[in-house]
Amino acid sequence: MGCWRGPSTVLVCLLLLRPLPSPACPAACRCSPREADCSEHGLREVPQSLWANTSTLRLGYNFITVLGPRSFPALPKLLLLSLPHNRLELIHSQALVGLGALQELDLSNNYLTTLTPETFLPLASLAVLNLGGNRLGELEPGVLRTLPQLQALLLQDNPWVCSCSILPVWRWLSHNREKVREKSLLLCRAPEQLNKYPIMAFGNESFRQCQETSLSAQHYITFLLIGPFSFMASIFFCAFMGSIRVVYYNLRREPHFWRRPRICRGC
Repeated sequence: MGCWRGPSTVLVCLLLLRPLPSPACPAACRCSPREADCSEHGLREVPQSLWANTSTLRLGYNFITVLGPRSFPALPKLLLLSLPHNRLELIHSQALVGLGALQELDLSNNYLTTLTPETFLPLASLAVLNLGGNRLGELEPGVLRTLPQLQALLLQDNPWVCSCSILPVWRWLSHNREKVREKSLLLCRAPEQLNKYPIMAFGNESFRQCQETSLSAQHYITFLLIGPFSFMASIFFCAFMGSIRVVYYNLRREPHFWRRPRICRGC
């Protein structure tokens, strides 16, 4: 009954009865019910006040240089993450934690030089990955093996080093040709004699001299034990052979020690 004392009191009561507002869209973004477009706003990090039901997040054409651990808020329904044309140099192994539903990731036209398999482990549902236009010279063998659902991969316009280190990537590409887009743009940058040579044009004979060896800890321990033992054995062997040689030469110099004495009959 106290709400009818005056107009100001009535206004306060109405505000109290009003439902709580949903989280605000970040100032640097344009938001719709399931999409946040934060492109071209000079951002240096990922906005944190995003709706939990966001399915599309666009962060292209900003100044983001590093994705640190848990760079994103909880976005369990995010399907598309677009980060092209930033200045990304490093993605932490825990940067993409919480994005398990992600199906498409665009990291093109950045400054990435290396990627680790752990980075993509949380993305078990990823189907499209765009790494074109970065500074990748090679990929660790496990990077692509952590993406079992991958259907489309873009790797064009990277300075690929066509040495033995590219063999794991070449094998994956050879067995998954239907998943590789822009095949004609996968070109070697180094060594110089292979500059602009198509990676997909290599054959098995091109890597004949590349020998992949994977030694376990047990092998290394065995080598460490065999090394000193072989060294000591060689010393004893050399000493033994040397002593035999000395004895042999002494016997040749003094053969009379081993001859029977002759009997002098005319004495």
